[in-house]
Amino acid sequence: MRIALVTDAWLPQTNGVVRTLTITVEKLLQAGHEVTPITPADFRTVPCPTYPEIRLSLFAATKVRRRLDALDPDAVHIATEGPLGLAARRWCLRRGRAFTTSYHTQFPEYVRARFPIPVAVSYAFLRWFHGSAARTMVATPSMKHALAERGFSNLVLWSRGVDTELFRPRDEPCLELPRPIWLYFGRVSVEKGIEEFLALDLPGTKLVVGDGPATGKLRGKYPGVVFTGYRFGDELARHVAAADVFVFPSRTDTFGLVLLEAMACGVPVAAYPVTGPIDVVANGVTGVLGEDLRAAALAALNLNGRACRVHALRYTWEAATRQFVASLAPATRDTPGVEPWDLAARS
Repeated sequence: MRIALVTDAWLPQTNGVVRTLTITVEKLLQAGHEVTPITPADFRTVPCPTYPEIRLSLFAATKVRRRLDALDPDAVHIATEGPLGLAARRWCLRRGRAFTTSYHTQFPEYVRARFPIPVAVSYAFLRWFHGSAARTMVATPSMKHALAERGFSNLVLWSRGVDTELFRPRDEPCLELPRPIWLYFGRVSVEKGIEEFLALDLPGTKLVVGDGPATGKLRGKYPGVVFTGYRFGDELARHVAAADVFVFPSRTDTFGLVLLEAMACGVPVAAYPVTGPIDVVANGVTGVLGEDLRAAALAALNLNGRACRVHALRYTWEAATRQFVASLAPATRDTPGVEPWDLAARS
């Protein structure tokens, strides 16, 4: 199957959306599909206000139209609601082509954390954007329920996976820090709620692996916290495996790949009982969920790392990619009744 994957989030950005999309492309290619990513790498871009690592594509409409006309894809998937996603959506509607979308980020809450824009306004835009899609893929049942309550329709599940060969328990910890080690890894930005973690009164060492627009401010405000900056690949996995508890303070994630990656390393999770953790963490087994994040973190110290690992092994990228393919819609309205798995079988 020829698949056009349109996304405003792409390398060199470092976040869960980019990891999900790049791994999905890799798995699709391995399964024999032809995948053409349409990304900011192909366009002139400007930095997003307040978040310069995100690049916004300029003058996208004409180039996206020409790329899609030339490709004539069997399926179009629009992963983001930015300039490229808008241009691809317009192409599909004008050509009478069906398309799918995915909801990766709680965009209204992210915007509200930075600008005084009512959440209701952002959700109205998102309902308009996704409303024309044949299907909108969401990562968890709780996210599906939350969006349905806000008037979204045609919602289907697209789960996530974890590389359990990379993220695994290690015999020799790579860090010599006072224990217990309380880890946060991921983007360091206001919407992640990271300061709620840093302000906790906990023994041992707080460790932050990652970077982002809030790093400078937080490093100055919390001098006792160890900030490593970005780590990648095996080095990242070793840092995760060296922790005693992964503290996840975000209330705005739709899934949280880092939850799986921590558990795959045998590290239990402490988090709020919100969308993402409530679907991914087995409360009392692989982590502790509670509104008192300090109490949850201390309780998570007593959990069995082996149970965390076993739980994470249930999530594979191969299964997630099959779920993605099954939810794609044929990018033509000239073949009514053709289901996406029929296209997959023909590829």
